[in-house]
Amino acid sequence: MFPGADEYEVDIHVDDADTERLLSVSPDQVEAPASLSFSRNVFLPLTTACRYTCTYCTYYDVPGEATLMSLDEVRDVVRMGADAGCTEALFTFGDAPDERYTEIHRQLDEWGYDDILDYLVAACEVALEEGLLPHSNPGDLTREQFASLAPVNASMGVMLETTADVAAHSGGRKKTPGQRLNTIRAAGEEGVPFTTGILVGIGETWRDRAESLLAIRELHERYGHVQEVIVQNVVPNDRSDFERPSIETMRRVVAMARVALPEDVSVQVPPNLSEAANLVNYGVDDLGGVSPVTDDYVNPEYAWPALQELADIADEAGVPLRERLPVYERFLPDDVRPAATSPAPEPQNGGEWIRPPIAERLRDDDVHGRRLRDVANGVGPLSTPKR
Repeated sequence: MFPGADEYEVDIHVDDADTERLLSVSPDQVEAPASLSFSRNVFLPLTTACRYTCTYCTYYDVPGEATLMSLDEVRDVVRMGADAGCTEALFTFGDAPDERYTEIHRQLDEWGYDDILDYLVAACEVALEEGLLPHSNPGDLTREQFASLAPVNASMGVMLETTADVAAHSGGRKKTPGQRLNTIRAAGEEGVPFTTGILVGIGETWRDRAESLLAIRELHERYGHVQEVIVQNVVPNDRSDFERPSIETMRRVVAMARVALPEDVSVQVPPNLSEAANLVNYGVDDLGGVSPVTDDYVNPEYAWPALQELADIADEAGVPLRERLPVYERFLPDDVRPAATSPAPEPQNGGEWIRPPIAERLRDDDVHGRRLRDVANGVGPLSTPKR
């Protein structure tokens, strides 16, 4: 049982034989992908407040310094993104800001919002109005919280990071694997297309990496909701001196991920943090969200590559590059999903993967709706960067 799993009644059994098989995987056992995909996004750091103090993270600010984006600022950024041809509004913020951040709570109350999740709904509505599909990473959530956010999000996500109890998560305010696994499970129970991933190089062992991937696989096999798994290497920054994992390590982890996961679950590496060109042939088929207009606020020292650089990575690998939406095509409604794409199994909650506000935005007969449908179907001038 993983640390913290008992507290959340998370029942996941990782078979030792499966773990050993995964540990025996080598990069040369994995084939190159048929294509590479990416999402064109804007990055919106809704607040820099966070209840956790992970030693490798430069995103959070201490109480008294944390900020909160106004809805006017949100509108300016998403409008700029829509003008640049983006389709995704990536909302991220520190996990469940608590009473330590009195100024953040005071501001939310002054603006008429109960908490940060209530405010996130309003920010997502602004993004939809301006023509972008929200994808939110709000940290650990319950099923009830997912239910409140799903109507205004095309997809959501949280990094598992690791199923191990590592020193990088130590201290009085520590995240546990049980919390993260509970969140991934809750997303599946509520039928939310979901992105998760592992963080490589924060003190975990090879067995921990294998078990983390197998835990994600088990949850996806139950609910069918995981659309992609990020294999993200840690990078040195102002708050930590973790050593960047070697390219040999990353190739092996990527290959393990590709072998562990079903074919319809993409394996992603962040191209601003990883040597993506040297990983594509070892199981990577997605390059994640890349922004032509905003920074990576989680890793501000590591700039996004230009879209042409993504095309160069695909060229070097000898595969086509395609733009995608923040939600993968198999989850889209029947009348929007490409004809050649098989639908995902119905979610276990008996509803739809895509809720009405998102489906309506996808069907809108305006320039934004048409752009979203064009990207989903791989047509139009914005489907790939110019070569």
